[in-house]
Amino acid sequence: MKRLDLQLFANEAVQGKKLVYLYRILSKKATTAGATLAFTTENGRTKSRDADSTATKDGSIRTPGALETEITATSILKKGDTLLDDLEDALDNGEKIEVWEVNLMEPVESKANKFKGRYFWAYLTELEYTANADEFVEVSLTFGAEGAGEKGEVTITENQQEQAYAFTDTPAVGA
Repeated sequence: MKRLDLQLFANEAVQGKKLVYLYRILSKKATTAGATLAFTTENGRTKSRDADSTATKDGSIRTPGALETEITATSILKKGDTLLDDLEDALDNGEKIEVWEVNLMEPVESKANKFKGRYFWAYLTELEYTANADEFVEVSLTFGAEGAGEKGEVTITENQQEQAYAFTDTPAVGA
């Protein structure tokens, strides 16, 4: 039996924190940049396609249905979070939302702050706040995307690439 050297793959695995999602209400495109949810704990994207089956004398024939794409996000509620307020308003008003999926492990060569990604138009279809007594408030969102999304290059600013907490030295900020 041939032994696999798993070290060959260790440097290629993408950590979950390196696949990020940004959101923007489509109607605010001219004035607002795409933004990440604060304290995101989990994201997901699922594609599915139902298929109908027709029995024939020669065997079943499968007819694929429409492609469905669903994007999910879970985060801890940040005090004063205006993005979540905007997303909830979009749900209430049936507004279209732009969603970007960005792989920070795949920068585009010779283009600063550009990364491989996907772009979607979606509607927020579900929003849930869960408040357990001894835990932080958790927010779960589900987006129903139109179509399969488009592959492309996504701009991610230096600020957006940083962790939630960056090192800060001890002197006063204005010093």
